[in-house]
Parts: sequence; C-alpha cells; structure tokens
Amino acid sequence: MRWIRKTADMNVLSIEDLKVSFNTTDGAVDAVRGISLDISEGECLGVVGESGSGKSQSFLAALGLLAGNGYASGSVKLGGQEILNLPLTDLNQIRGDDIAMIFQDPLTALTPHLRIGQQMAEVLKVHRGMSGRQARARCLQWLERVRIPDAAQRLKQYPHELSGGMRQRVMIAMAMLCEPKLLIADEPTTALDVTVQADVLDLMSDMLRDQNTAIALVTHDMGVVARMCDRVQVMRAGEFVEHGAVEQIFSAPENEYTRGLLDAMPRFDQGSVNRASVSQISVNHASSNQARPDLIKSTPPGETNQHIKILDVQDIKVHFPIKVGGGLFGRSVPLRAVDGVSFQLHEGETLGIVGESGCGKSTLARAVLRLIEPTGGSVSWLGASLENLNKSELKAARRDMQIVFQDPLASLDPRMTISDSIAEPLRTFNRGLARSEVRKRVNVMMKRVGLEPQLTNRYPHELSGGQNQRVGIARAMINSPRLIVCDEAVSALDVSIQAQIIALLKDLQSEYGMAMLFISHDLSVVREMSDRIMVVYLGRVVELGKSALICDSPRHPYTRALISAVPIPDPSIERNRERLRLPGELPSPTDPRAALRFMPGKLAKKNFDYVPELLEIAEGYFVAEHDSIDSILESK
Repeated sequence: MRWIRKTADMNVLSIEDLKVSFNTTDGAVDAVRGISLDISEGECLGVVGESGSGKSQSFLAALGLLAGNGYASGSVKLGGQEILNLPLTDLNQIRGDDIAMIFQDPLTALTPHLRIGQQMAEVLKVHRGMSGRQARARCLQWLERVRIPDAAQRLKQYPHELSGGMRQRVMIAMAMLCEPKLLIADEPTTALDVTVQADVLDLMSDMLRDQNTAIALVTHDMGVVARMCDRVQVMRAGEFVEHGAVEQIFSAPENEYTRGLLDAMPRFDQGSVNRASVSQISVNHASSNQARPDLIKSTPPGETNQHIKILDVQDIKVHFPIKVGGGLFGRSVPLRAVDGVSFQLHEGETLGIVGESGCGKSTLARAVLRLIEPTGGSVSWLGASLENLNKSELKAARRDMQIVFQDPLASLDPRMTISDSIAEPLRTFNRGLARSEVRKRVNVMMKRVGLEPQLTNRYPHELSGGQNQRVGIARAMINSPRLIVCDEAVSALDVSIQAQIIALLKDLQSEYGMAMLFISHDLSVVREMSDRIMVVYLGRVVELGKSALICDSPRHPYTRALISAVPIPDPSIERNRERLRLPGELPSPTDPRAALRFMPGKLAKKNFDYVPELLEIAEGYFVAEHDSIDSILESK
C-alpha cells in the first residue's frame, strides 16, 4: 500500500466520527467520543486540551497503536484511503514513511537495547532501502539538524546514555528521516529547552513550506500553537468544544474552557502574575492534623525564613570519562557535566536552574542529593557535610530531601498501583502508621495534585503522561520535605494542572518553609516560581541573581539567547519577534574550547585553558566574563 497523491478536493488526513474506548478493571472508558477533523497539505492543525482529554489517543488510534485493551471505530482516511484498523502488514508500509509520529515519551518509544544509529538506520532500510554509509550519513545529517552535539558519537550510544531532551531530539530526527507527507507531533517540544525548541519549530515550518507536509500538532503549549498553527481544535473529555483560525481562538475564544486554557498559560512577557484560571481550580489543602509537627514554623503566612541557609554547595564537579575514537587509537577524555558550581539555598526559597539540554542541570541535582557521587566539591545540608553520612544516615536525611524526576514513567514502578507508589515513601519513613491513616493521607495528596479518586487502583501505563507526572509529584510531597528538587516537574502537565501544581508548591513553601531547586527549560514557569535564577552553560554558571533582574535585563549573551527563544502565547506577537541566534552549533562538552564560546578573543589566541571568571557585578548578582555581543555574533 503506497501514498495516494492528493487531488484538489482531497485532504491529507480526514477523520470522521472517531470513537476510542478502553476496557479497564473499572469498566469501559470512552476516551474519544466521535470527533471529526481534516488536515490539508502544507497546513498545521493544533489539537489542544488538557492531559487525558483524548488528544494522543485519537492519533494513536489512527496509526493502529492503541494499547491491547483499546478499540476504535469510525473513519480515518490518509490521502483518501481508509487506514483505521488496517492489518499490521499494511500499516507498517505507511508508518514511518508516508505518515510519521513524534511520540510524547521518548524513553519508552525508543528501543533500550539498540544503539541510536541502529534504530534510525532501520527506518531508512525498511522504507528507503538505504544501508551502510548512505544510511549513516542521512542519520547524522538529521541529528545535526536537530542540534544534537557530538552527533556522530550519539549514533553509537544507547537511549539511557542521553538526556531527556536529547532523546526527544532523536525521536524528532527519526520521524523526519523519510520526509513524511503527514507528521503527527505529540508534544514534540515538551522535553526541549527553548533554543532547541525554536530550532525544531523552524524545521517543522520548513517542512510546511518546502515539502508541503501536513502537520498535526498535539500539545498543551499555547505558545507553540501561537507560533506554528493555522487552525486550532480544542478538545475536552474526548470531544471538540471549539475550533477556528488561530488568530480567532487566541483573540476571541467563545468557549469558557478555551478561555481557561489561555488564562492559565504563563507569559514570560508579563512576568509573575496571578493567573485567572488558578482561582477557578480547586486546590484542596490538607487538614491541619496532617502537618508534620517538626516542620511547623512561627513564620507569618506569606513570609519565609530565607535567612536560614539549609543547603550550601561549593565548587561541585561531576566528570565522566568517555571514550572517543576507536580501535588502538581510542582514548578517554573527561566529560565535564558539572564543572565547579557553587550556590546556597535558604529556607523557603526557590532557586530556578535553567540551561539547554545537556548543560548539567539534572546531573547537578543528583550530585547535590548524592544520587550520583560528585567528582569534587562539597555539599552541606543544615550545616553538616553530606559526604560524611553513612548509608543509613543518608537514607534518614532523604526524608527531607525529595526529587520529582523528569520522566514519570521511568521513575514509577510499573507493577505498583498509583496509590501504592504514592504511599511507598510514607511506609518507608513512618513504619508505625496504620493502613487506614496511610490510605487517608494518600487520598488527600491525590486530591491536592489533581488526581481523581477513581485512579487509585490504576497502573502507570493506564494513565496519561501528565497524570503520571502528578503521581511523581504526590509521591515526593507526601512526607512534606524541607527540600524538593523539581527536575522538569511540570513540563508534561497541561497548563491548568500546571497552574494548580505551581499554586500547591507555593502554598507548601508558605506553610512549611520548604525550599526548592526548580529545574526547567520553561523560562516562563521558572520566572513565576523562582526567587533567584541560575543559568548554566555546559556545566558552569554564567549568570546568577534575582529572578526579575535576570528575566528583564539579562547580561550574559547565553541568557539573552535563551530568553529571546521563549514562545509568547499570542500569534500577533510571537510571529513578529526577532530571536537572538548565537553562531555555530551547540558546542560539545568534551571540547576544551567550549567554555570560551562567549570569549572569541581568547579563542582566537588559542588560550583554551582559560576559564571565564564568575564576577559579582552587584550584590548577589553574578555574571561570567564574556566579550561584547557584536564580537560574539561576528565570530564563527
């Protein structure tokens, strides 16, 4: 079965009265309730809605990728030919060739025991008959186009060796290998930093313009929709509630649900504001008898004890030896994932950590918590050195130090129900609690993070990505820790739940004086959450200071480039903005010249050992040395 060329009266994709249901232990669940849509050549259709609204399941059904307990009815036509419920052999001729999909969760979509190059080459072998050097060259070309540093080296690696953002870029490159007629992009930029997101959206725009590719963009990011989409269809509870041109949807939405989505979207250009939708969302607070007595503070509501330093990180380093080259001439070089980072964190304070994927944000967080051992430096928790704690002491300390991981499916046990996963930390640190009390606290926490009671006995694979992320957040919060590390904790959440979680985090800070390290590529959310922001570039700090100062008047060129790439959820603004593009590709962390990207004068003199100094230009405001922006933009 091959692609049928579109005629004047034919859409690339036509869906009519599509229904999708799942058989579960709680009975049949109707995920999609009779939707219809069309996408034409060269058109980008945005399908938006909250997590669990049926967006992803609609397109998974179209591709024959539903879970074993799911079934679909209706009509899905590709180029005028029916493809819904086609035999697998016929679907395999289409998938990856005429139609491709960028999946929401790259870790589960990639095969763990195959190298990246093998997985990409398989697509070309099946659909283009390419192999050997020709296939490798095309795979390398696409990895470079999605801005993966050390692309040739990445082809030899396995998925678990890449960061979340890099895995997402691999998925995008694989989807684009055969230049499909229809690209289904399911949250394609959720795990990407803003600069790579902007580059990927540029790539997709090029496909729209140059190859007349049709794109179905499934997302909750209204900033991406504002930039990319021609039309928008808003989905809620398995049905479309509004559709129209992108300008009309943003400027004059008719449906209350659509207005709520737009109101809940954080806007970097408006700073930290009270989002209208937050007041409409029920954030249920635990009763006073659930609070931990040891965390009750005398601090007045709305204030924090930010003069109390609870975390002191000094010159922390994490270096990994990696092998470059092959055969007899291969050698090991240090990958400086974290290369001398220092900061302090005070009680009740949120420090936002931003930077491109692979800059060392997540590695830094794990080193601070001793989930990985640092190569050098020191970490003090409440005045005591963490490296001096033995295994049992470290375990006890971790009651007060929790982390929400970037990938919820990878961090949850697939064999445990949702309630058991959330209850596990309670049982670990409170062995005397009765089952009824554990159940009660789990129910309270589920309600607080927006998880419905009927999900209690579900397993991770039965939940959406956003719902699984909420489970991870509930699990981390259940013991009311003094420090919580949020590693892309809200990236997978739709905007209304994101607003609720942000409100919840702020509420817990006010209630318990909880401190946070908030790691994210979403600078709009970081601005709203953070008291201070630390910008990290290839394992080193390039700017650190109060949130408002960095966001409104960034000094370092790298920070300026990040901020210029933040999407604004307004088509009239977003499509007319000029972005600061730094020259060249993202440098490799193994390249000794990488630290001098913003000092081309030193590079010209081949002074590769020079380390830019972090200078305090005002009280509490630090900026790394750099040359003028003009000299950086003129460099190659």
